[in-house]
Formats: sequence, structure tokens, C-alpha cells
Amino acid sequence: MTINYSLRHFANIFEQNADLLPDNPAAICGNSTLTWREYDNEAAKVAQFLSDHDISEDSKVGLYLHNSNEYLVAHYAAFKVMGVPINVNYRYQSNELIYLLDNSDSEAVFYQGCYANQVKKIRDELPKVKVWIQLEDSTPLLEGSHAYSDVVQNTAPMPRIERNEGNIYMLYTGGTTGMPKGVMYTHGSFVVSIFGGLKAQGYKVPDVRDIKDTILNLHENGELAKSFVACPLMHGTGMWLGGFLAHLLGGCVVTTPNLGLDTKLLWEEVERVGITNIIIVGDSFAKPMVKELDRAVSENKPYNLETLKLIYSSGVMFSADVKASLLEHHDMVLMDAMGSSEGGMGSSVTTREDGSATAKFRLNPGVVVVSDEGEEVLPGSGVRGLIGTSGLVPEGYYKDKEKSDATFKEFNGTRYSFPGDYALVEAQTTYGKLGKEVIV
Repeated sequence: MTINYSLRHFANIFEQNADLLPDNPAAICGNSTLTWREYDNEAAKVAQFLSDHDISEDSKVGLYLHNSNEYLVAHYAAFKVMGVPINVNYRYQSNELIYLLDNSDSEAVFYQGCYANQVKKIRDELPKVKVWIQLEDSTPLLEGSHAYSDVVQNTAPMPRIERNEGNIYMLYTGGTTGMPKGVMYTHGSFVVSIFGGLKAQGYKVPDVRDIKDTILNLHENGELAKSFVACPLMHGTGMWLGGFLAHLLGGCVVTTPNLGLDTKLLWEEVERVGITNIIIVGDSFAKPMVKELDRAVSENKPYNLETLKLIYSSGVMFSADVKASLLEHHDMVLMDAMGSSEGGMGSSVTTREDGSATAKFRLNPGVVVVSDEGEEVLPGSGVRGLIGTSGLVPEGYYKDKEKSDATFKEFNGTRYSFPGDYALVEAQTTYGKLGKEVIV
């Protein structure tokens, strides 16, 4: 079957990558490596299993998993059937899990074996779930669940299908402003936005409808990304900045099965795998990373960071002094993104030649700051206003029209997302490709 790769759909692009770079690594977790051919094949088997259990277009698939190759495969498999992967926080307790899986209308759930007892407690409260798949560890298989390894070993790959770029993609918020909400996008709009993020990193990305030449050129020049996701894939920072940015251009996503941050392991993986990008969440990651680099240098055993080009952070403060300490150890780019599940707002780029101050960002194109009186904030006015972004506006919150109407609305004839963040626009603004400077 000939597939229309011009469609802006994650599964179509990943399948194309598997055809272009079959023997290149797509996912690495510890000692386990999946090439693009293997990654696509395993996802196709899981997709067929889901299809066999009536999981299809717009069906929700819960991922109650730690970082792993299997997380990425299950996520991809949901895309293959045009389903909607649902990120599940593995720190949630029973009532929170029931809320999330019920609110999302999840019909299939992949879960880490160590949470089998938790699943046993909640599954009778979730009648919409048709099938439970357990990722094995030392925990016995829960009665009534399917073993992930059996699914992969005993299922034939699903044939490729045509897909609609209007297919919904959804990410649940962390619940910091009330109960978690499903933020809905379409594949088409989200893919275009992600490619905009790649352009901001300096990649020469053509129209998303034809990216074959770019990927092959990156391969031939040895420039394909190997992105280490140090934070959880269940958060937008991990999946969007780590998973999607690497995979859309044929790169490799690297994870570790260990929970928590092991900085020694992180830097050892940079050396072992040849990591090019690291995805973190601000100072909570960066400070321990600097401490480990300092320790290694003090013992005359510095890490080899030759391949490392970029550390990408989002979610919490990434301090100027911590950035400076990282740059003392290695010449690279530090990119600090400001945004939320509801859309990207701005970024701050720091290099050895061009430092930046914490809490100052350049607004992305298509971003406005609007006062409580409904007027656009003027630079230097001293008025703080709500940040609105028009670059990637969600379709809305899943099953919450009232909240959707309050957050995603028009301003001066353009539809924006106003997640609730305030900023002050500086008088001495800089208008470049990254936009206006703003203090948050």
C-alpha cells in the first residue's frame, strides 16, 4: 500500500523514518536499543493488538509507565491506530488515577508491573477500559491483564494505513491549576509547531510535507540528534522537547529505566551513546548535574562532552549562575523554554558568547501580552498582562467547554491561548527572529 506521507501526522512521519533509516537507532534505554526498523515493527505489533481489542480512531490509550523504549513504542502504536495516547503520572494515587483514566475515557491502559497492585485496586472503577497491558518486571502478571512481551511476540504487525491530520493529539496538564485537563491539538497543527521549534534550534527545516532530503542530509553528515530525556516522558517537557524534536527528524530518543535523577549515569550516557541533546527541568536538574561535573574534574576524571550540543529546559527556573557553571565545563547552547501544555510563549538562549538573565525571555512570534483591561501591554509601560500565544492554539480542553472558552479566545480578531501566565514587557525590547524581550 502506498502511504500519503504529505499528511501531517506523527505516525506517517515515523513510518517514513523507518523506511529511510532502518538500521539507525530510534530508541535506547540502558542496554536495549531499537533501530528504526525494529521500533516501527514493534509499534505495528502493539497497534494490531490494540486494533484487535477495538481500539481505533480517537480511542484513548493510557500510558501508566516509567521512561523506557516500551513507553515510546506504546505511544507510537496509539498513533498508528489514530488513537490518542494519554500521559498518566505514575505518582498519582488511586483517586487521581481513577479521575484521569475516567475523565480521558481511556479504553486501553499500559502500566508498569510494579503498579499491578494499584491497578488491581482501581480497575473495577474503570469499566470503559477494555484491555490492560502489563510491562513486566519482577512483579507477577496481574490476572486479567496481558503481558507486553506476549503482545510483541504473538501479534503480527498491523499494515500501514492512511491517516487524517485532523486526528486529535492530547496532553493532560499536571493539575497545578485544578484537576488535570486534557489539552487537545490536531496532529497537523502540532507537527507544524514542532517544526517551528526545530527551526528555532537552528535546523534548516523545509516544508513539513517533504522532509526526506533534510533527514538524509543529517544522516550523511552525522548530525542526527541523540536526545537524552532526563525528565519523565509523561510530562510535556519530556515528550515534546525530548521525544518529538528528536524523532521528527530521524534522531534517537535515549532514556534510563531508573526513577529519579542519577547525574553520574546521565554523564556516562553522554559519553557512551554520544548524546547531542539533554532535556531537563531547570535548576532541579541542572544544579546536581553541575555538581557531578565539578566532582569529576576535581578527581582529574572529567567527562567527555564532545558530542553534546544542547541542553533544553522547560518548566521551572533555570538560573543564570547555573547556566554559567555548565558553560564553564563545555561550549554548547542552553535553551530555556517558557510555556505550558496550552502552548509555547517564549525562549531564552544562552551561550558562552551570549549570556542571558533568568526570567527574561524573548516572546515567540504571534505572542501578545494583554492587560486586565483588555489592552495590549506597551513596552516599558510597567503594566503586567496575560501572555497569549497564537502560534499553536489548542482545539480546547477535553470535555470542558466552559474552561476552553475562557482560555482559548480571540483578541483583535486572532485566536489565542491564555493559560494564565503574567509578564511585563521591557522598554528596551529587541525585535529579532525570536521576538520581543519580556520579564515574567
